[in-house]
Amino acid sequence: MFGFISKNLKSLFSAVSSKLNVLFNTSKIDQETIQEVEKILLSADTGLTVARQITQRLQQDYNAGKIATGQELKKLLASYLQELLVNASINFDMNNSKIYLLVGINGSGKTTLLGKLAQKYVQANKRVLIIAGDTFRSAAVQQLEQLVSKLQVKVISGAADSAPSAVIYRGCEEFKTGNYDILLIDTAGRLQAREDLMRELAKVERVIQKQLPDQAVTVLLTIDATLGQNSLDQARIFSAHVKVNGMVLTKMDGAAKGGIALAIVNSLKLPIAYISTGEKLTDLESFDTQAYIASLLSSNQA
Repeated sequence: MFGFISKNLKSLFSAVSSKLNVLFNTSKIDQETIQEVEKILLSADTGLTVARQITQRLQQDYNAGKIATGQELKKLLASYLQELLVNASINFDMNNSKIYLLVGINGSGKTTLLGKLAQKYVQANKRVLIIAGDTFRSAAVQQLEQLVSKLQVKVISGAADSAPSAVIYRGCEEFKTGNYDILLIDTAGRLQAREDLMRELAKVERVIQKQLPDQAVTVLLTIDATLGQNSLDQARIFSAHVKVNGMVLTKMDGAAKGGIALAIVNSLKLPIAYISTGEKLTDLESFDTQAYIASLLSSNQA
């Protein structure tokens, strides 16, 4: 798949890929070439651990005489990135995944993602129910209702500052009796340093499990790609409070560098479900490992 995701990632990685391709086009590499690879990976927000892990393997190959040219360097670098991301992609079967709980910090793109998922399932002729569980943020419900206003979906909401668990309880009751195919649940954005809010998120998860004990809940964590290594800390803390099934990299354009995907997958072994760019409901696509690596290593722009 080299459509939406390839086009956006090529633009995202343009500065990084152009530097790498200078090295790939070199007829003979040396010790400094390996060091330059590490600097370039760091500039893409891969983090020191990932950059060192990959370049140490390249260093071993260089010392063993396995790398002599830029093209050999490219081939081995691609294979090591592929190994690192081997379990990164996750495909949520539209016929099996029915309940999605969206979590993430304030401003990470949760509500917009919910609208995009609603669009995706409506297009697949699924009957969608939405629970507006963000009762703390001003105008959160209005934003959500406006996003999905052109879709034939029902939104369950509550009064401002009401208990999110109460709203979610009512929504689960509606889901059980209303013959819906998909349940999408928005939650209040949380600052990961607020322990009380994180405990409340765990309570929300328990309410869903109690109300819908026979249904699997897919928890998606939205990660703002523009925040770089701070996103890794977010992912760690959220994963300690709820069982995260997959990540969604949001805002994968503009100031984002994209290498954070490598850092999070390597550190937490969490798969990436989707990447999201822009505000349009169609700006969402399943994460594709091959397209990601190809865009990072290719100098050709879409």
